[in-house]
Amino acid sequence: MIRTQVQLTEGQAKALKRAAAARGTSISAVIREAVDRVLADGSRDVVWQRALGAVGRLRGDGGNVSEQHDRHLADAYSE
Repeated sequence: MIRTQVQLTEGQAKALKRAAAARGTSISAVIREAVDRVLADGSRDVVWQRALGAVGRLRGDGGNVSEQHDRHLADAYSE
């Protein structure tokens, strides 16, 4: 691991210490989890943009699943 130094406000430091104590872990572990979440959010943005790019490109079979989804779901579960 790489050692680094960050500056926090007094409130952030207190809240971070409480969060670590509540989880039974170190402040460093809480910070690493937070960094992982921030980095993962960036990759989610890419996935979300790709998904949005696919909207409207796919064609169904002409059925009415979107209009009658409750009935189709009930039929599927009754089989």
